[in-house]
Amino acid sequence: MLRTRFTELFGVEHPIVQGGMMWVGRAPLVAAVANAGGLGFITALTQPTPDELRREIERTRELTDKPFGVNLTILPSINPPPYEEYSRAIIESGVKIVETAGANPEPFLPAYREAGIKVLHKCTSVRHALKAQRIGVDGVSIDGFECAGHPGEDDVPGLILIPAAAKALDIPIIASGGIADARGLVAALALGADGVNMGTRFMCTQESGVHQKVKEQIVANSERSTQLIFRTMNNTARVADNEVSRKVVEIERSGGVFEDVRDLVAGARGRRVFEDGDMNAGIWSAGQVQGLIDDIPTCGELVSRIVAEAEALINDRLASFVA
Repeated sequence: MLRTRFTELFGVEHPIVQGGMMWVGRAPLVAAVANAGGLGFITALTQPTPDELRREIERTRELTDKPFGVNLTILPSINPPPYEEYSRAIIESGVKIVETAGANPEPFLPAYREAGIKVLHKCTSVRHALKAQRIGVDGVSIDGFECAGHPGEDDVPGLILIPAAAKALDIPIIASGGIADARGLVAALALGADGVNMGTRFMCTQESGVHQKVKEQIVANSERSTQLIFRTMNNTARVADNEVSRKVVEIERSGGVFEDVRDLVAGARGRRVFEDGDMNAGIWSAGQVQGLIDDIPTCGELVSRIVAEAEALINDRLASFVA
């Protein structure tokens, strides 16, 4: 048993988190992670309405009696979703753990505190993590440059970012980006983290709802199979390497602006990748950790394997170095 500040505070068995992923964080995957002893997050905005989110929460409860949470990512938008209504749905559904990301979650914290909800906020820098601590979140997920999705603009990898955050913060830290196995978990703990977050690795499990072709592509890909898009727009995103992402990078390098790539990066196109298995229908998020993934296990098999191998690494290999 690996007990950390994170497992104690958030009430989970293992220090392993499946963070919110657009079009991926649905009831079957979240419940499978929870049943395996980890902490899974439903992605609120994958559900088209707050009422649909309520129903997804209930579907998850039908599949597990273990703790799980909901991710609510707040991002600026021309036509923003009704964030307050999604937040109210989370509270009224009795969920006790929320993962926040994107904009400052401070406006939502008083209602979460009143409802007894613990908040894990996703950050990409120490300065943002310190601000999250000051406003009262219960823990932070710190994303290194290796991660899928938005790694921020500082380009600091986890080997530096995790210990820098651990040195500066008092609240529990979850390491995110580039982690897929026991080696990553043990390394993160050694660097000062209290647990790990895995996105791409959980996307490539049997309970994940993405198309089988996506999972097989992740297994086939290497650590070099990503592209960084939106670099010229100061909104960097790490996505899988495919025809569309390469085209976006090409347009940016030739001086293009967002309007020139808007159709290529539309969320509806990325959703088609996950649902139809058309690997070049749009862009889709995946991290450099693809190079460490070579199978498609159940969540139970994955978590059990990671925990068992982590304990062996700590008790055998690492212990053998001590005179």
